[in-house]
Amino acid sequence: MLNHIVIMGRLARDPELRHTQTGTPVATFRMAVDRDFKDKNTGERQTDWIDVVAWRGTGEFVSRYLAKGRMAVVEGRLQMREWTDKEGNRRTTAEVVADNVYFADSRRDGDGGDRGGSYGAPGYGGGYGGGRPAAPAAPADYGAAPAGDQFAELADDDGDLPF
Repeated sequence: MLNHIVIMGRLARDPELRHTQTGTPVATFRMAVDRDFKDKNTGERQTDWIDVVAWRGTGEFVSRYLAKGRMAVVEGRLQMREWTDKEGNRRTTAEVVADNVYFADSRRDGDGGDRGGSYGAPGYGGGYGGGRPAAPAAPADYGAAPAGDQFAELADDDGDLPF
């Protein structure tokens, strides 16, 4: 069976890092994810509030580098978890168990501290997850318009391809 989910949104609060009794790190956070379409009556986009759980190194990465308001992309699986509330009622919660988490924005100007290091342009860089390397950081001038014609003819071009 296939259970794969990818969401992109802003963290609704700072991630909370805890450790299990055996010492395994786990971070929990909530993301505000806007829907792709607008409401017919109000003309505004609705927002879904999605709980995310990140284990081990991914959880440590999230708690160290992401904070409330940061845009992130989460890849993982949807999981339904049952629990009992204080009144003894059975409850069910849907949450995303993160396999990979990536930055989806660049570091905001004036954003200091260890959180949210600069990893290039939106959609690039910084991520942690199940063994796949993070995308390379984008060059500093990503998206900048060319300063002019940057192509030049080669003086000794014989027309042969080098491969």
